[in-house]
Amino acid sequence: MNRSLDILKAIYKPYRYTIKGKATILETTSGDFIIKEKNKDLNELYNYLISRGFDNFPKLIDSSRKDLNVFEHVESINMPKEQMCDDIIDLIASLHNKTSYFKEVSEDKFKSIYEDIKSNISFLKNYYDTMYEIGFNEEYMSPSTYLFMRNFYKINAALDFCEQEIDEWYELIKGETKIRVSVVHNNLSIEHFLKGNKEVLISWDNYLIDTPIIDIVKLYKNEYLNMNFSEILERYFYKFPLLNYEQKLLFVLITIPPEIKDSHNEFNKCKNISKVIDYVFKTEDLIRPYYTEEEEEK
Repeated sequence: MNRSLDILKAIYKPYRYTIKGKATILETTSGDFIIKEKNKDLNELYNYLISRGFDNFPKLIDSSRKDLNVFEHVESINMPKEQMCDDIIDLIASLHNKTSYFKEVSEDKFKSIYEDIKSNISFLKNYYDTMYEIGFNEEYMSPSTYLFMRNFYKINAALDFCEQEIDEWYELIKGETKIRVSVVHNNLSIEHFLKGNKEVLISWDNYLIDTPIIDIVKLYKNEYLNMNFSEILERYFYKFPLLNYEQKLLFVLITIPPEIKDSHNEFNKCKNISKVIDYVFKTEDLIRPYYTEEEEEK
């Protein structure tokens, strides 16, 4: 990679270059360019997206090298976070609308998804039950243990909810022979959305052809502290209405609580536990109105 980067520097003759995360920005007299390591050949994806009327990605200037891509540099303007949230969800809804289609699948596909999620829920139940038993047997609880014990019921309730809902999801889906798929960015976050002369999504290296709810799950897990997701979901559902089983799976995937990051520092332990508890409470508040509506309809 270093050798290829040196070759590109010799070609573009930048008067300044800056390393930003996994990218290198070359500033030249003929324009600015982004150099990124190549994980996938993006030409096929970009050509397909253009054919579907979606060109919201940075122009690929040079993809001839096996290890690096050269992109145009898109200068993003500063804008209120609320407007950015609206714009990114509009853009991802547009991507899903323009690239979605129904793909034939075997029942084994749904069974595999079901078993993977059930296994994850079971693992987390054992993980949190063990934490509870350890805490219960402590003679003198630390602040972090007390914080966890006081909120264990909420984590456990979230896992019970997910277990029930994924069973209902499987009953809904197992008779289906097709599933709706689309191009999925699979790396959605605020930092991967730029708005300059046009709106673009960057960092497409993890893209998939799969269920579009993956993008919403990734965006939520990356940005739930930074966005008002009740408005985000409402906006997305209006622009790209989900099928019943898609919405149910979405709510299961975002409700599954993460593991608590371990730490030897008591302050960090409390902080990590608080993050998980906050996630569980925020997610419950987010999806509760949809289940209230279902109960009222019954």
